Amino acid sequence: MKLPRSYGSRVYLAHLILVAVGLILLLVGWWRSGIFLIALTFVGAAVARFFISDDHVGMLGVRGRFFDIVWMATLGIALGTLAFVVPSSWP
Repeated sequence: MKLPRSYGSRVYLAHLILVAVGLILLLVGWWRSGIFLIALTFVGAAVARFFISDDHVGMLGVRGRFFDIVWMATLGIALGTLAFVVPSSWP
């Protein structure tokens, strides 16, 4: 398998793979771990978008840098909060 040339595209590929693993965890019943993994990947992608230059952003950049960072960080924090707030057993 040939890796993408830009660093951002490599981070994006890793992000997609980890989100897929999180979704598999959701399907097998470990929903809290799955959502937490997805949340961590979004926060990690936001951090990577902050540090990777615009020349090497590749597919990781969708809009402007500020929008990408705020959107991915907000989504990651919201999902992480959801993983901790929802009770583990329903009445």
